[in-house]
Amino acid sequence: MKKDITFHQVQEVALAVTRQLNELQQPEWHVRIINNNPFPIENVLITSKGYGQKEGVEQKTSTLRHLIEVVEAHSGAIVEPIDPSVFHLTNEYWVSYYIDKQIYDKKFLFVPDSIREDNLSLIETLDMEGVLHP
Repeated sequence: MKKDITFHQVQEVALAVTRQLNELQQPEWHVRIINNNPFPIENVLITSKGYGQKEGVEQKTSTLRHLIEVVEAHSGAIVEPIDPSVFHLTNEYWVSYYIDKQIYDKKFLFVPDSIREDNLSLIETLDMEGVLHP
């Protein structure tokens, strides 16, 4: 039962939406998980969905689930590609992972229109530009 599980505070784990140019010099956007801890995190389960409105009409995306077995210390991993057509939505990511046998859990929200060129900055762990959500 969920009430019987102790959830500890997530530290040094973040999500970012990164932009890179492909071989055709077209921008590609990806959601990435970043582990800034000095140890790996394991069995990383990430659930993603988008929701909101456009011109007064409710919109929502499919709910997707991703499993990443290990994210090494001071590194990152691609969670999923993300299409700019959903940047106007709230993009929600639930992240759960293990350190040793302890589970950690956190919700990350990218609010509408927060993923845009103006908000790009260098993400040192990944050595690329993106919008970081600590």
